[in-house]
Amino acid sequence: MGRTSWAVAATAVCGAVLATLTAAPAQAREAHVRAPHWVPKDSGAPEARFRGLSAVSRSTAWLAGTAGTVLRTTDGGRSWRDVSPPGAGELQFRDVEAFDARRAVALAIGEGEASRVYRTDDGGTTWTETFRNTDARAFYDCMAFFDHRHGLAMSDPVDGRFRILSTKDGGRSWTVLPDTGMPPALDGEAGFAASGQCLVTAGAGDVWLATGGAAHARVLHSTDRGLTWTAADAPVPAGDPARGVFALAFRDRAHGLAVGGDYRPDQPSPQAAGRTGDGGRHWRPAGTPPPAYRSGVAWLPHSRSAALAVGPTGTDLTTDGGRTWRTVDTGSYDTVDCTPDGGCWAAGEKGRVARLER
Repeated sequence: MGRTSWAVAATAVCGAVLATLTAAPAQAREAHVRAPHWVPKDSGAPEARFRGLSAVSRSTAWLAGTAGTVLRTTDGGRSWRDVSPPGAGELQFRDVEAFDARRAVALAIGEGEASRVYRTDDGGTTWTETFRNTDARAFYDCMAFFDHRHGLAMSDPVDGRFRILSTKDGGRSWTVLPDTGMPPALDGEAGFAASGQCLVTAGAGDVWLATGGAAHARVLHSTDRGLTWTAADAPVPAGDPARGVFALAFRDRAHGLAVGGDYRPDQPSPQAAGRTGDGGRHWRPAGTPPPAYRSGVAWLPHSRSAALAVGPTGTDLTTDGGRTWRTVDTGSYDTVDCTPDGGCWAAGEKGRVARLER
């Protein structure tokens, strides 16, 4: 299929998904059309919790989770191959960034040497450990790439500032960036390794970092691949170590979404979503936010206004760029990712993984 034909086909798929997702239940029944919904895929790993997810296409996706588990599918989730790095059983993978079915980079989180990065070039048959944190004060949370070569990983503050790790060769080697362009962290401020989405990119040089745990939740923004940053308050619950912005999604350099709240199941999360139209300089609260804490968010492909947010108590949909949200599913998921060919995947606890289908 030529590039133009592929784009038209993908847009048609996403348009159909959006149309039926937003249709009233009665209309859907009258049309005898089942609205798009999450269809579970058996990961074969019921003990794992997958907070790391990288969707390559409708057919290919990577999962990363507890007990050093990394899985990959190339047949739309009908089967999953265990491609976990050898000897990683004690590690907690919280992020994975895949370039295609063969190349991927996985981040393990934790204090000191528990924070590590692995890369594979053969679909997970072999892995190379490309970074191991040796600073006991550092705790890496998330990772993001601008392209197949340039990427960043972020650590909770060290010496009062968030620490940024940089790669220029696709994750084969890493360098700690100077922190002179990083604003001071607030007391108690940190990132949340909840979905692999506390650090996200758009375009060639823009990157955003989500924070919580302090008096104010913030989103930090860099336009030069992490060398200098500015900070803006985000309108989500804060003032407690369990509250803040847990995930970000940008559909371009200007338009972004933030979700989060309080991850404790017995605590409410009012105003658990925000939006920006100016690259993160200013954030506005959702008029009708998700009803509870959300840990992952993704724009629907080829849409300027629709996105999904997921969390332990359900999935919410916005069709107006984050102004209002409504719950469309009550299943538990921690992270969500969508692809240009119209595929959307979600993953979470008890080995849960699903793809949006109709």
